[in-house]
Amino acid sequence: MSKAKTTYTCGECGASFPKWSGQCPECSAWNSMEETVSVASASKAGPKGRGNWAGTATADVVRLSEVKAEDTARRLSSGLTELDRVLGGGLVPGSVVLLGGDPGIGKSTLLLQAQAHVGAGQGTLYVTGEESAGQVAMRARRLDLDPARLDCLTETSLEVILATAAARRPAFMVVDSIQTVWTEALQSAPGAVAQVRECAARLVQFAKQTGCSVVLVGHVTKEGALAGPRVLEHMVDAVLYFESDSGSRFRLVRAVKNRFGAANELGVFAMTDKGLKAVGNPSAIFLSGQAEPAPGSCVLVTREGTRPMMVEVQALVAPSTLSNPRRVAVGIDPNRLALLLAVMHRHAGIQIADQDVFVNVAGGIRVSETASDLAIALALQSSLRERPLPRGLVAFGEIGLAGELRPVYNGEERLREAAGQGFDQALVPDGNLKGVKARINARGFRTLADALAAD
Repeated sequence: MSKAKTTYTCGECGASFPKWSGQCPECSAWNSMEETVSVASASKAGPKGRGNWAGTATADVVRLSEVKAEDTARRLSSGLTELDRVLGGGLVPGSVVLLGGDPGIGKSTLLLQAQAHVGAGQGTLYVTGEESAGQVAMRARRLDLDPARLDCLTETSLEVILATAAARRPAFMVVDSIQTVWTEALQSAPGAVAQVRECAARLVQFAKQTGCSVVLVGHVTKEGALAGPRVLEHMVDAVLYFESDSGSRFRLVRAVKNRFGAANELGVFAMTDKGLKAVGNPSAIFLSGQAEPAPGSCVLVTREGTRPMMVEVQALVAPSTLSNPRRVAVGIDPNRLALLLAVMHRHAGIQIADQDVFVNVAGGIRVSETASDLAIALALQSSLRERPLPRGLVAFGEIGLAGELRPVYNGEERLREAAGQGFDQALVPDGNLKGVKARINARGFRTLADALAAD
């Protein structure tokens, strides 16, 4: 007979321990232990510590050469091209997607629009534990969605949800949100670590057995991370984050994990009174519409997932009255900015030690790749000398500690994107000019000093 026992699970890393402690021994997080209920196995070890598996049923083993890969044509289109791009081409049957974002950012709106499109030819089910059916219906009418394609279930009991889904056999199901769902197998309250993990595990099992594409909506913490155990992100097939700059009408959907597509893929949407609209050319919205070039501004060709994208890097260098001048970075790593300032001082003779430095990536985009180094350095020098860069100029390239310019991947594709957006000049590492056939005047440099002297 199996018996229930109490364990304590860390809400940060998901590790379990038999006793409570103030600090998790695995991840060193404080006050993250939560009581959970687990079922202890009644099986006993065999002689000499070896397991006794006599009478245990075996499973079928298949060769991978005999397994037919899933046809990409079977993917379900969400009707939103940017969401399909982030997912790798659409919803894969039997997949489970976790979508997180700040309250009110548009998660329910996005999924309701996707359900309306899928519902035109497939069965769908929208499970809501936070809103009533009337509230969902009001949103659908505001978005001008066909109510005949939308089936809604207001329920938080996992057993009822699974029984209803098994009877209706939908091809697409949304659970909004996973923190509100609870199962009778556990005594803890909805939203607890054990409840979230168990409910997610059974929904994943349902998706794999029936081929239903399931989307789980997750809450986020004040730091912006998904609430609940980290093991939840490992259980699902894709993890998407819904992001937005404060006061902006644009929304970004970023994939941080995707088993069926590229990670770090980015989708751009515009919020309108009729819902979210896909933005086909995001480079245009992230570039400034200034009539004349301004000092401290440089256009960077970055890459998000499989897409090259143009963003504007802005820098402001001003005399400081403080003993320790300020270094503020928005949209880039502050440690990377400190590194670039040191390299510029040591290898290019740029004196900014007594200046306040502010760097910002316009449009709320966060750039994490090192290809932004050269554009940041050019923007800093432009602001320091109060001299704008030439119109139609783009830049990208990684800067090493020795002051050398290192080539970045997909250089030719970045140059083609710049040429397609109307730019005619580019400053890049010398290694990115080999075999380039893009219609743009690209100049290559080996060192940062040479690139700064040639702007």
